[in-house]
Amino acid sequence: MTNIRVGVIGVGRGKSFMKGAGEAVGMELVALCDIWEERLLEVGRDYGVTTYTDYDAFLEHDMDAVILANYFHEHAPFAIQALEAGKHVMSETASNTTLAEGVALCRAVEKTGKTYMLAENYPYTVFNQEMRRVYRTGEIGEVTYAEGEYNHPMAPEDRLRISPGITHWRAWLPSTYYCTHALAPLMYITDTMPVKVNGLSIACREVNKRTVRVADPGSVILCRMDNGAVFRIFGLLLPGHSNWYRVHGSRGAMEIARGPEYFGPGQVRVWHEAWDLKPGEEAERVYTPDWSEHGDLARRAGHGGGDFWTSLHFANAIRSGEPPFQDVYRGVTMSSVGILAWKSALEDGRPFDMPDFRDEEHRSSVENDHWSPWPQHAGPGQPPPSILGRVRPTPEGIAHARKVWKEIGYRGE
Repeated sequence: MTNIRVGVIGVGRGKSFMKGAGEAVGMELVALCDIWEERLLEVGRDYGVTTYTDYDAFLEHDMDAVILANYFHEHAPFAIQALEAGKHVMSETASNTTLAEGVALCRAVEKTGKTYMLAENYPYTVFNQEMRRVYRTGEIGEVTYAEGEYNHPMAPEDRLRISPGITHWRAWLPSTYYCTHALAPLMYITDTMPVKVNGLSIACREVNKRTVRVADPGSVILCRMDNGAVFRIFGLLLPGHSNWYRVHGSRGAMEIARGPEYFGPGQVRVWHEAWDLKPGEEAERVYTPDWSEHGDLARRAGHGGGDFWTSLHFANAIRSGEPPFQDVYRGVTMSSVGILAWKSALEDGRPFDMPDFRDEEHRSSVENDHWSPWPQHAGPGQPPPSILGRVRPTPEGIAHARKVWKEIGYRGE
């Protein structure tokens, strides 16, 4: 088996993908790209690969695929450029942060015929894979309601260390945009797609007072799915860690057992009503699942094993020519949930219809929708990152940020 030659952009988060590009998945790391030259050269020496600070030059390197681990709001343009350069693409976290980007990305994948995959890793934890397996047996029937939670509070100092700068994307990220960790596992388990979105944002300035974050810290999103089910999505930075999923079906339910560990205690609970039991079924069972294969490799990977599985599925899709589950259409749709939910939140929960990104008529209706909360796109008609409007960091937050940034060597604004 010939290795797939891979280049990674982003030497911070990208290190997880560098480790995953090995013999187990049939990948070989050959190049790295980042504008942080000092760190880039250090990591390049560690891995013994060529380094680039220029993305155009990086794409000229002799390689088959590119993994994007750069800033959250910059993935789509980088992905389109890589596809047009003849590279397969796996992209971190968000496929697009405007609807227009989503349209352009879908068209680029179709035009080039290259493999595209969203590297959303939370569906591939052991308990989410197990719930997908159970769901596909039909034991709990068809999904009627589901809940997904990804709430990841951090100490102010830790948040500032990973987001240096007043205009860093993490400071401006609307509370709905980082929704794929909560939504993607539910879509993976049930194989359903969102068709309508409502969002409500939680504006608690107290949570952000010792940082420079100007966006709200939390939100609740409701998605009407294509089978009529309703999914509730919760996150993002409010006190109280939560990484949890529940699925209710037409004749039963299942969930991750709650526990103190961030990725849960590794147990799945499945239950039925006593009056609806079939012969041989248990009213309730709670058990610890394991991967059916590659368990040792998955257990050593980040994000509950998800970082291994995304790399494996990407490599398998390239080799087979078959789109991965998290293809461009699912990637763009689940990323666009965050966009539409923010539009909804700014109108106190008004529903918004999800375009069908496979349908050119639907795509044409939003191909010029560049609605964006990022500071570099500020201008007439562009939204604020908070339902309170364009708030400013507190003086306390700015002073604390400058102290932390000085400690880590950041000298910018």
